[in-house]
Amino acid sequence: MTKKEENPLVELLKTIVSAGILAIGIRACVAEARFIPSESMLPTLEIDDRLIIEKISYRFRKPERGDVVVFSPTDTLKEQDYKEAFIKRVIGIPGDIVEVKNGSVYVNNQQLTENYILNPPNYEYGPTKVPEGEYLVLGDNRNNSYDSHYWGFVPLENLIGRAAVRFWPPNRLGSLDPQPLYPESK
Repeated sequence: MTKKEENPLVELLKTIVSAGILAIGIRACVAEARFIPSESMLPTLEIDDRLIIEKISYRFRKPERGDVVVFSPTDTLKEQDYKEAFIKRVIGIPGDIVEVKNGSVYVNNQQLTENYILNPPNYEYGPTKVPEGEYLVLGDNRNNSYDSHYWGFVPLENLIGRAAVRFWPPNRLGSLDPQPLYPESK
């Protein structure tokens, strides 16, 4: 019995549909590309940098201090008509006491060594305790970032993923390390 050959157009259509379904599945569950629209993460991320956001690690572990995360707007931000995702650095995890004073950020009464920020913060914040299931996030451009010190905490369910790799521009290709220095966890 001989196998009937399919029409090349039908084969092409099957391939395109399969590739589309696979791409949608990968974007929804594994990773997606994002670009940086503002200066809030300078100097770590520049306007128009392109990143791969991985979505798998938070299924197996909780976000950690220092992670650069992408998240959907919180309820407070939605009330202000924000619809696009934000990108910031996790500073406080559930249970942490965070304070900004005298140009420094303190987590659990220990000053952070922040070699990744543009300028020291010129504002005061806290002390405040990060609630269970939520995270305090700040931009690396502390004085030009609309972040948790304005609108509050980010619930875990709002996290889309962790910024893993910069793929554009080519001269800045690579991971977002080195990680900042944080005090030991409680």
